[in-house]
Amino acid sequence: MQFRLFSFALIVLNCVEYSHCQSNRWKRSKRASYGPYPICKGCSQCSKDNGCLSCLPKLFFFLRREGMRQYGECLHACPSGYYGLRAPEMNRCSRCRIDNCDSCFSKDFCTKCKSGFYVHKGRCFDECPEGFSPSDSMECVEGCEVGPWSEWGTCSRRNKTCGFKWGLETRTRHIVKKPPKDTMPCPTIAESRRCRMAMRHCTKGQRKTLIKKKKKRKLLDRAQKQHTVVLSTERTSQ
Repeated sequence: MQFRLFSFALIVLNCVEYSHCQSNRWKRSKRASYGPYPICKGCSQCSKDNGCLSCLPKLFFFLRREGMRQYGECLHACPSGYYGLRAPEMNRCSRCRIDNCDSCFSKDFCTKCKSGFYVHKGRCFDECPEGFSPSDSMECVEGCEVGPWSEWGTCSRRNKTCGFKWGLETRTRHIVKKPPKDTMPCPTIAESRRCRMAMRHCTKGQRKTLIKKKKKRKLLDRAQKQHTVVLSTERTSQ
């Protein structure tokens, strides 16, 4: 009689455990099937309407918005435009506060910018600042460093400072530090602009000087031609 009672008690306990397990299994399957997403995956607490309320350890809580609706999710990594902020209570996904940032280390330091932008010192730029050049990884790396511009030179045209109404003036700057790679070009080190000549008409002294220079140039050209003719004649005779 005692053996039958003991057997009956074991059967009852097994039935209770089985029904409890089946009930928990049904609850888990129901909890994981809310809506179009498995919104309760990774949750430690979950609501049918609001999704995850808290997450399992090492996961990040992310509040997703779709139109007028918002619900919580638990993710291993935060989506684009957010960074993971760990806290004793719960890890959260916080929004990057930097314009055109795709991935950030903290709210004020970007590590990767959106397409078409370059990252430089935690910020995003459409062009790299002066002294830096874009790399293949869309980062602004140290480029060619140039010195300050010189003063504008004398306004001239055809190496003359008179005889014309308009000319060109030029200024230059020197390369202080070359870039680490030759593929990164330096900015321009010389530029010219149009200018009005101080003296449109040359004085007599300036005219004489210009005439002398022209005559000297003609004599040098004539001598060079004669020398060339003599050399060619000697080679032919040999």
